[in-house]
Amino acid sequence: MPTPIERFGRALLERANDFAVHFNDADLRRLSSYYELVVKWNPRLHLVGPCSPEEFATRHILESLVLLPHLPDDAVIADVGSGAGLPIIPCLIVRPDLRATLIESSQKKAVFLNEALKQLPNPGSHRVLAARFEDTPTVEAEFVTSRALERFQQLLPKLIEWAPAFSTLLLFAGPAVRAKIEALLPSARAQLLPESEQRFLMIAQRDGH
Repeated sequence: MPTPIERFGRALLERANDFAVHFNDADLRRLSSYYELVVKWNPRLHLVGPCSPEEFATRHILESLVLLPHLPDDAVIADVGSGAGLPIIPCLIVRPDLRATLIESSQKKAVFLNEALKQLPNPGSHRVLAARFEDTPTVEAEFVTSRALERFQQLLPKLIEWAPAFSTLLLFAGPAVRAKIEALLPSARAQLLPESEQRFLMIAQRDGH
């Protein structure tokens, strides 16, 4: 019987084309190590909800990698509400050229994120800020990502205000958050996520004000 890690790796390979993602052997090893780390820490920190290896591969890893076509070479990213490291850590694994600041209000989850970053090819290119984004000065970034920020709808105006001028916001959203983003940023575009009917990647430009 396949182990959970084997099931995870198999699911990544089987579903990668559906998400227009390509892996090499090193990517697969690092993504599997990251999955193992999440599984190890999850009972203590509740990083992600209960899910099978196949669900983790599809819902968490491959969905996160939908960001990649929107991130040019050497992009600098602020990931807000990083939690388990989604969506940013899978992106950093597959694209070592990227640089990121991970912002996470939970001290314990910030410890996990620092452990996860140690497994990356260039851990010194990234940093973790253990703080609420609204209590943190705006960081240097061309892109702002967020996937599972608590009280997302309520914090959206603050997040938009906090984002660096002229940055691109790449935000994961269900229907309610999508509507809120479109109300606040009328130029936002919605990209339906593969294998989903109501989960979107929202792409929006922050103005210069």
